[in-house]
Amino acid sequence: MNAKKMNSIAKKFFAYALLVFGAVSAMAQTPQEEEYYRIVTVPTPEGVLLEVGGVATLPDGRIALSTRRGDVWIIENADGSAPQYTLFASGLHEPLGLLYHQGALYAAQRGELTKLVDKDGDDRADVYETVYAWPLSGHYHEYSFGPKLAPDGNFFVTGNVAFGDEEWWRGESRVPYRGWTMKIHTDGTLEPWATGMRSPCGIGMINGELFYDDNQGDWQGTGSIYHLTKGSFTGHPAGLRWTSLPNSPVKLTTAELYAKFDPRQFKREGQYVKPENVVNETPAFLYMVKKEFPETRLPAIMLPHGVLGISNSEIITDDTNGKFGPFAGQIFVGDQGQSKIMRVVMEKVKGEYQGVAFDFKSSFQSGVLRMNWGHDGSLFVGETNRGWGSAGTTTSGLQRLVWTGKAPLEMYTVHAMPDGFEIEFTLPVDKKLAEDLSSYNGRSFIYKYHAVYGSPTVNEEKLNIKGVKVSDDGKKVRLVIDNLRQYYLHEIMVGGIRTQTGLAVLHPTAYYTLNNIPEGAPLPASEWSTKRSVPLAKPVAVKTAVAAPKAAPLKAPTYAEIEPLLVKNTCTACHQASKRQVGPAFADVAKRKYSNERIVQLIYNPEPKNWPEHETPMAPMPQVPKAEALKIAAWINSLRPEKD
Repeated sequence: MNAKKMNSIAKKFFAYALLVFGAVSAMAQTPQEEEYYRIVTVPTPEGVLLEVGGVATLPDGRIALSTRRGDVWIIENADGSAPQYTLFASGLHEPLGLLYHQGALYAAQRGELTKLVDKDGDDRADVYETVYAWPLSGHYHEYSFGPKLAPDGNFFVTGNVAFGDEEWWRGESRVPYRGWTMKIHTDGTLEPWATGMRSPCGIGMINGELFYDDNQGDWQGTGSIYHLTKGSFTGHPAGLRWTSLPNSPVKLTTAELYAKFDPRQFKREGQYVKPENVVNETPAFLYMVKKEFPETRLPAIMLPHGVLGISNSEIITDDTNGKFGPFAGQIFVGDQGQSKIMRVVMEKVKGEYQGVAFDFKSSFQSGVLRMNWGHDGSLFVGETNRGWGSAGTTTSGLQRLVWTGKAPLEMYTVHAMPDGFEIEFTLPVDKKLAEDLSSYNGRSFIYKYHAVYGSPTVNEEKLNIKGVKVSDDGKKVRLVIDNLRQYYLHEIMVGGIRTQTGLAVLHPTAYYTLNNIPEGAPLPASEWSTKRSVPLAKPVAVKTAVAAPKAAPLKAPTYAEIEPLLVKNTCTACHQASKRQVGPAFADVAKRKYSNERIVQLIYNPEPKNWPEHETPMAPMPQVPKAEALKIAAWINSLRPEKD
């Protein structure tokens, strides 16, 4: 073989090696959120604490902020390196929302909707006008949120419930209209709109329709987004106290609800006790209430607690026409506790909204409370952690989220089908991997409807994925699933999917709330792929164990073994293994040298006095099964340093 031919072969081999190495390298790379969206911190003047309660964008591009300390600031050059702050108004009572409309700023204070007007153009409010004032009992938890502009030019505001004196986690409506959504007209009149709210921090107008999100707590098993038509009831019974008022669009009463459903549960040594006057067994599920009382609204989107947030906040639609990336028209939802943003896509099936939620961007410096678009297409994020801790490193601030111009591989959306789901990706995927059933897995589950604070995931069932069909362009995947469950949350994981260059899906888990299963013809079996590179594990026969004379000491599980229990029982929403979050780190609990039994007692009946440095007291968690609580306790104590 001559030297010229050998040189040619060597070049071809080197080119092939580069190609293979590039593919392997790409396969080995895990995409990071920062590659696609970067966080920019907006400098704050020295001595100014921006505990942001509201963000509004002015017609000239300046940004207006309201703070929980009662100030309103105007920021010029907020998207530059040297922003200029002007104090526009002060002395407000914790305004938790801000709106610019027809030359004025509107803010929802605790007790009123206020119009702020700069009459002489000096960037300082000359007029503080009360549009409408509502009653307050004085309880600290009576936050008011908004406003949002209705299509007819009026305003929507929502009101938190208070907490009971003896059981702080149980909501009460002490005065009208706590636990309600109120429509406030520009002429200063109130139109009650809907009730059933617990902590309705986020309000959003989406295509001219009103939506809100509620926070997990009593009667709310997990955070959720609701479509809020007039006369809706969304589950929390506290506001039903006022449905007898003459102008109430909701006619359901507390007595009527409890005559059919009384899912109040009381704790006694960690066990549920059913009150004597309960008619039906508990717990119930909200869809059962809807079947009896049609005014009940089911969540359009359930956001699994501890996974997609723990205290959901602002709802906003991407109206940037592509300036913010490939998700134009989709919805973004903030979360205060986990200091992050989720992405949501909804569709209407049989007249009701439902849809899918994904993780989007984490690692903000404080709790994400309010968001609004800048003229450049970046997302301004107002932050605070007062009253509820957050995963961030600071107490407050203002940041911008900026698209880098690079498109990630994501599930763009998920559609419900008569026999499963269709997943649409942002980029073409490797068809060989996409046709392999081993690239997918998932489960379905639901949350209880009861007065206990929050809920574990219950009635879990693994998805039986029977087949898959991939579109010719590699951007759509049809999954055939034979155990869809109406009203349940369906978790779909696509961990095995890659592009042809080996790029993985940035956020490989989708959560679809299936209120209705669409009608239509199923996908013919002849079109499925049933290839599976990894065989399904065969179920292991369980033999009846012979009773031992004495129980062996409980062996501490590993983190891999305990993580599913921590997630299921929402422990990870407020605690991490070694880092303080909303509550103390598990490792810090271990240092207290509690016995396993004592930790179980504290799960069921927390003692906030033991942790005075944490602002938010832990809610009782009697719904955690005793066996699972003991395993969690054993794992916590395994974190104790050996020298102790």
